[in-house]
Amino acid sequence: MIRSARNRTGAGRRAPWSGRASACGPSWGALCRQPAREAGTRSRIRPGSGTNGVVMPVSQRCARFSDLAAHLTPQFAMIDHRAREARSVLRSWARINSGSFNLAGLEEMGRCVEDRLREWTGAHARRVATKPVGILGDDGRIEEVKLADMLHLAWRPERRRRILLLGHLDTVFGPEDPFQDVRELDENRWNGPGVADMKGGILVMALALAAFVDSPFADAIGWDVLLNGDEEIGSPASAPLFADFAQRARLGLVFEPALDAHRLAGARKGSANIHYRITGRSAHAGREFEKGRNALVAAADLALRLDGLNGRRAGVTVNPAVLHAGEALNRVPERAVLRVNIRVPDAEAQAWVEDELAAIERAIAARDGIALKRLGGFHRPPKPSAPPLENLFAAVTEAGRALGLDLAFVPTGGCCDGNNLWAAGLPNVDTLGVVGGAIHSDEEWIHLPSLAERAKLTLLIMAGFATGLIDPQAGRRAAAGAAG
Repeated sequence: MIRSARNRTGAGRRAPWSGRASACGPSWGALCRQPAREAGTRSRIRPGSGTNGVVMPVSQRCARFSDLAAHLTPQFAMIDHRAREARSVLRSWARINSGSFNLAGLEEMGRCVEDRLREWTGAHARRVATKPVGILGDDGRIEEVKLADMLHLAWRPERRRRILLLGHLDTVFGPEDPFQDVRELDENRWNGPGVADMKGGILVMALALAAFVDSPFADAIGWDVLLNGDEEIGSPASAPLFADFAQRARLGLVFEPALDAHRLAGARKGSANIHYRITGRSAHAGREFEKGRNALVAAADLALRLDGLNGRRAGVTVNPAVLHAGEALNRVPERAVLRVNIRVPDAEAQAWVEDELAAIERAIAARDGIALKRLGGFHRPPKPSAPPLENLFAAVTEAGRALGLDLAFVPTGGCCDGNNLWAAGLPNVDTLGVVGGAIHSDEEWIHLPSLAERAKLTLLIMAGFATGLIDPQAGRRAAAGAAG
């Protein structure tokens, strides 16, 4: 059994927090019996009395985020202290190559993160097995590939009120990529693989959790951490496992990097990664050209028809991105592989795209001697603007204001595992990671002070959930209805 943070010293704890009972202020129950200052009357609103995730008016709620933040001063100091140590941790993590297909590197990265989280929180850890997935190679052959298992850590597994914290261990940089090390750009910025997306984000999560288990709210709720190793390729093996964890949680927190210092992701488009295998018939380009059936020409026809969908429906973009075909100039290409990415704003647009794809695929398959096979599809359902999310975003914005952060949620065409959590019925904030930029390139960078800044924001959100300032329960039911 995991002991309460109140009853254990915990590995790596510093002296300033060893006598925490007198430093942390009243318990979470006492916090929620404070008078409603602006109302002029004493409030007896109990924890969990928020509505649809809305931060309740001062006359109706037990405390504001600014009041709550005042009781977390020792934990904020703890985050500041550990954030300095975390810089060296980030450097070592970024030097571990954890490309999505590098299972050995992902295993090493997972062990490092597990050791850190267990040391800082005492949470129980286990691996969640993933199933092999079919991957279409550039040569047109389909191979069953085993991707990384997920890392799961749990705190207070008996608690029904839970938060799911989600992140990914993988980066877009494989072992063969020359971008493998960290360099200091200036006092506050580092450049390195995954420093923003999302090894820095995992550190934000770890710093916040270490402070939370040391807080007066540690026993009020439970939490689960899920870290997958295939997010950068669309989470094909891990996404099917999200739903079970999402159904057990009431709030989701995802640690993708912030859009910038002031903006977090609001509504997100849905995304499809589609891989087409086009098969024709090979023939000598001089002697028997007429016997051949050119898979490259058919793939080009397919690409042009797909591109023709652009501009026909608002918010829909279709990007024929990669084409592999042919082996020699004197042979009619027998196989081609076309890879396409599609973005849609909502479920109605997704249904329209599916209908259009079916019609295009029928037309290509009707070409003489041509066979077409499609793999993949919409792996990230849309996460459109909806009242439950808007209410949650408003609460997070107020939490940020209590910390001196001017935050805004804006729509984005990007997508992440937060899309999948929303489709599974879980309201979530999915850009709680670090401030940085140039992700997925060798210029990726992190603003180092954002490690502590975003960890404090995460801690305040978790404390807000524990005290009832954030109550996404009604939002969860609405999300499940929208997904169904």
